[in-house]
Amino acid sequence: MNEPAVSVVVCVYTEDRWEDILAAVASVRAQSRPALETLLVVDHNRALLERLTKEYKETDDVRVLPNAGPRGLSAGRNTGIAASHGEIIAFLDDDAAAERDWLRHFADGYADPRVMAVGGRTMPIWASGRRPAWFPEEFDWVVGCTYKGLPEGRVRVRNVLGGNASFRRTAFDAAGGFATGIGRDGDKRPLGCEETELCIRLTRARPDAVLLIDDRAVIHHRVPEVREHFGYFRTRTYAEGLSKALVARSVGADKGLESERRYTTRVLPAGVARGLRDALLARPGGAGRAGAIVAGVLTAAGGYVLGSVRARRGGATFTVVEIERSAEGGTA
Repeated sequence: MNEPAVSVVVCVYTEDRWEDILAAVASVRAQSRPALETLLVVDHNRALLERLTKEYKETDDVRVLPNAGPRGLSAGRNTGIAASHGEIIAFLDDDAAAERDWLRHFADGYADPRVMAVGGRTMPIWASGRRPAWFPEEFDWVVGCTYKGLPEGRVRVRNVLGGNASFRRTAFDAAGGFATGIGRDGDKRPLGCEETELCIRLTRARPDAVLLIDDRAVIHHRVPEVREHFGYFRTRTYAEGLSKALVARSVGADKGLESERRYTTRVLPAGVARGLRDALLARPGGAGRAGAIVAGVLTAAGGYVLGSVRARRGGATFTVVEIERSAEGGTA
């Protein structure tokens, strides 16, 4: 049986991450299981598009192309899907580097034909060199990383996390692409959850679909200094609440908040208890972590309430688009 060909999509938007982008591409090209191709999708930045085109003009396995849709991460991903040739499409953040066996572990998951998506584990690289003492591991999703409370090993999940994920091409045929208007748009408010909405939509379209996380598929994600501060933490948790309201509006609160209920009723209380215990034992950061968890929950809840009101009034909408194969796209 032939192994499925894998295309890797890296969405980029700013020259400020130039070295990170080069490192991301280099990590894909160094995989033990080679990718069929790497697609760099540039989000409405002509200077970056031209610079990357020049950088990789003599590199056969790297293609540079402009985002063909509206500004934002979702449309960039959809552009990459449409232009890709692989049976599997993997996504890597532009400020992350994959370990050597990343794609091999992804590909192994697709031996079962029911598997429609496989995600991995994302580890933070803190700009300061170490995790801030107050920053709870339960909230590592704030900085785009795997958080404490996710199951370990290769396990079935409701949704994968977008910066380190892969999908079978037929998943997009069944469910459409990433919804525009729900995820990130450059450096604007850090919304998210577009991959959550897609995964729930996928399992509705294909009730037999299996979605996995394999924590052996590891990438290392840079966390800039600005994201190590409580101000960003508060902004990101609020934005998560806004995003979750959109997801719940789309797919219903039962599915949209299914995983979040366990997280808020089991994982977070345990985190608060650990923080308070560490504070009593005079360990650094214990009280700060407990306080950050409480603040994060309250801020996300506030965003969710406001987002729900906006969604009911029609003030917040997003669009699901069908993926149309571009002239360059197809299946290997």
